[in-house]
Amino acid sequence: WVALPVVAVLLAMAAPLAGIEFGTPDDRVLPASAGSRQAGDLLREEFDGDGTSPIRVVTTSTIDDESLATYAADLSRVDDVDRVDTRVGTYVDGTLASKTPALPPGDGADELAVVNQLDRQSEEARDLVRDVRAVPSPAGTEALVGGGAAELLDSLDAIGAKLPFAVGGLAIAMVVILFLFTGSLVQPLRALVLNVIGLGATVGTTVLIFQEGFGADLLGFTAMPLNVSMVVLLLVIAFGLSMDYEVFVLGRITEMRRRGLGNVEAVVQGLAHTGRIVTTAAALIATSFFAFMVSDISFMKFFGLGVGLAILIDAVLIRGILLPAAMRMLGEAAWWAPRPLRRLHKKVGLSEEPVPVPV
Repeated sequence: WVALPVVAVLLAMAAPLAGIEFGTPDDRVLPASAGSRQAGDLLREEFDGDGTSPIRVVTTSTIDDESLATYAADLSRVDDVDRVDTRVGTYVDGTLASKTPALPPGDGADELAVVNQLDRQSEEARDLVRDVRAVPSPAGTEALVGGGAAELLDSLDAIGAKLPFAVGGLAIAMVVILFLFTGSLVQPLRALVLNVIGLGATVGTTVLIFQEGFGADLLGFTAMPLNVSMVVLLLVIAFGLSMDYEVFVLGRITEMRRRGLGNVEAVVQGLAHTGRIVTTAAALIATSFFAFMVSDISFMKFFGLGVGLAILIDAVLIRGILLPAAMRMLGEAAWWAPRPLRRLHKKVGLSEEPVPVPV
């Protein structure tokens, strides 16, 4: 009865995760009063095409004018492309719109600017990068595609390719360490589930605020897709701190179990000895991170609010309510491990020196 409403609230906080979008910082992370931000806003509002960040195509060697013109014409036919600027002129919808050189000649390479009106943070811009890369390169050279949208696409691909290995390694390490500490195979899995719920609620709340713009006027920032680097940093720090608190609380509960107390009594005594310390430490650390919110840079606000909120959720809702509730529902099963693992734990398990029981 205690756990269900708390889990419902945390799942509701995590719901905005379904619409999460990622981006990279640009001038819109600055306050509206900054000169470079005002210039960027004017470029986006008053001029056709995203002149602030076109897709840049560079060939690995200089090519003749005819091949460059053919390649530029092919690029200009791609959907959502407004024009293609080159040293031999500007191309629109496959035809030469202007013979005036739009870009200077390169020394051993050629550059093409694929101008479009898409926000470089959007999924549509990333799709356009894929379409541009699908256009065959001129004979005898290789066309490399860069720019803000391409950087975001490649960053997401690079992180996504290694993320399963990182998450899998982290989960295995956590299970092994908590097993050695508690002798239970259930405790690490219970801790992993509760941490995922807490982190989901944290990131979901930041999506609602910093991406959807809930409270943006009050906090003074422009809603944008979340900075992928700051999201990863937030998750790493929040997970590390949550496991820190997990070890503090679970270590004392395990100690009470080794003294012979039952499951309920061990949880009560363990929380009584560590709850105030964990909550006080969490409040101090969260306050330190909330101080980042005075920054005028939006992703600094995101980092401060996100980590501070994650710490408070973990200390108050996860450790203070869901952990004891889960232990109560699991009962003695919370300390289960297969017989071979129990024998292994007796040989290599981690434990503290026994503390004398006060009279």
